[in-house]
Amino acid sequence: MKKLLLILILTSASLFVKAQQINRFNPDTIRTIVIDSLVDIRSHKLNAQDFIDAVLADTGFYKAFQNMKKFGFTAENRIFTYDNKNKVSGRIYRKILHSNAAGKHKIEYIAKKDSGDVYKKNGKYQLYTVEMFDFIFMNAYNSDFTKGYALPGSGGKNESYKSKLKALIFTPGRKINGIPFISSKTEIFGDDMRQYYYYEFARGKYLDTIPVYRFKVRCKPSTSDSDTMIKEMTTIFDERTFQILGRYIDMKFSNMFFDFNVQMNIELNNFDGEPLPTKITYQGNWNIPFHKEERASFLIVHKDYKKE
Repeated sequence: MKKLLLILILTSASLFVKAQQINRFNPDTIRTIVIDSLVDIRSHKLNAQDFIDAVLADTGFYKAFQNMKKFGFTAENRIFTYDNKNKVSGRIYRKILHSNAAGKHKIEYIAKKDSGDVYKKNGKYQLYTVEMFDFIFMNAYNSDFTKGYALPGSGGKNESYKSKLKALIFTPGRKINGIPFISSKTEIFGDDMRQYYYYEFARGKYLDTIPVYRFKVRCKPSTSDSDTMIKEMTTIFDERTFQILGRYIDMKFSNMFFDFNVQMNIELNNFDGEPLPTKITYQGNWNIPFHKEERASFLIVHKDYKKE
């Protein structure tokens, strides 16, 4: 169970628009945010605490995934796995039509193709990372992550693991109790952690038309790798409404118990006045003793939302 919790954390502990990427093929070729210039936020009558408070108070990302239950949409999912030389070893492609007519969820595979080293002999995925992809994103539209494919076992500790997973995704910057060795390092705005970070502000355009602020929290160059887990967290705000439209996180940590390097980005847009996820990208390596190192990347695009 401890191994499963760690995998949940590393696969999902991520959420936010581009720092140091792992040096290999990246399936994300969609550039949606263009930065115009750095800004002095005092001239906008804002300060760093305004952005911190907004990040900590935000429920928009969780609401965006819940909102999918009201819509039909098309999802295109591309998953790549890699060998220890970062050469692609497996590919998964899914194009899925999601329908929620009459409150009942239905999926129809428009395209489905796998190649390379994807499955074990028993039909299960080679990588736990890919299993967690199914849990997080193939079932995200199910209420409170409780339906769809279940984690091994039921109830008890698994519900606690799910709670930690959701907290890492939807309430970043807080302390998440129960994560071995790194619980306190997730609280990047706390008194003990903020000494390690710089804050940067910029303005730009999202999807060519939406004016946005970019609030970037990044490690100071003098910071020791062992002092922090989150190396960068960037949040994109709609300048007009302060609604959060995008988040990126870059996490890296290594000790005798585990070693991981993960970047993840989630972007939203409004459809019929409702925030909904449009793009999710993940790049990640992780390794724990007595287990095969896992290397994977995802590109998930949701489009053609239609209210049902």
